Amino acid sequence: MLVNWKYRPRSTIIQRLDPRARLAFLACMIIAITTLWDLRIVLPLFAIAMTLYLLARIEWQDVKRAWFFILTLVSIIVIINLFLGARGGPPSVRNDQSSLLFTLTSFTVPGVGWSFNIGITVNKFVFVISQFLRMMTMAIMGIPIPYTLDPSLYGTTFKHMRLSDKVAYSIDLAFRLVPSFGRDFTLTMDAQRARGYEVEHLKGGVFERIRRLAPLIVPVLVHAIIAGDEIIDAMELRAFGTHPRTWSRVLRFEMRDYIFMTLGAIILVASIIMGVTQVGTDIWVPPFLTPGG
Repeated sequence: MLVNWKYRPRSTIIQRLDPRARLAFLACMIIAITTLWDLRIVLPLFAIAMTLYLLARIEWQDVKRAWFFILTLVSIIVIINLFLGARGGPPSVRNDQSSLLFTLTSFTVPGVGWSFNIGITVNKFVFVISQFLRMMTMAIMGIPIPYTLDPSLYGTTFKHMRLSDKVAYSIDLAFRLVPSFGRDFTLTMDAQRARGYEVEHLKGGVFERIRRLAPLIVPVLVHAIIAGDEIIDAMELRAFGTHPRTWSRVLRFEMRDYIFMTLGAIILVASIIMGVTQVGTDIWVPPFLTPGG
């Protein structure tokens, strides 16, 4: 049985928006933020994303795991990219000529004697902040989608965006399968605990821990395969794909949706113009970080 994310009907302006308007605004924000590095532009876009997130009024209990995962993943990506030389960053960071701000640490690789001195320059420090805010802006825009979008509108939304029935229903299933796998994994873990299996105290190296997780992973994978076969059989019995599908819900844009999409279009067009004119595409160093600033 497929389950959904922890969706709850809320009387908020975000839930009253048409899902297509929300997805269009999300696409505009993602495209805009990927072309800009200037903190004077990135910070307002981050503030817009955070404002929309707060307007969704999602309970912390529902999203705390998602926040922990996203913060951890983004932090790891930013730190690794910093050590790799700020790949994908603007030229002023890749060809860094700024002054040293502080030194993190110096260490020697055991066995080979390679020494590394990890120093953070002014440009790299600003780059880390800017990249973190850019990635968090995209994540914050996406977090409310599964928690505030009515699951019954998944397929309808993408169908009304001129996608085919197969693509629309595939996206619908994708949204539902992820929480279903989480539910199955939790049930399997509880069942193994009831049988005396120590889930929290796995010992040994990495490969040994993976091997000991087999009683959890194998049942979930088997159940996922069986559930997939059942979904396929149910769709074939209903002759899915042989003729155009009808949808019980019909979406219509209202004035607030047009205003919301217009705001997204303005942000997108402004980012494209700034990208062409090379405005905001490089990092901006605050004066107090520069020597004598």
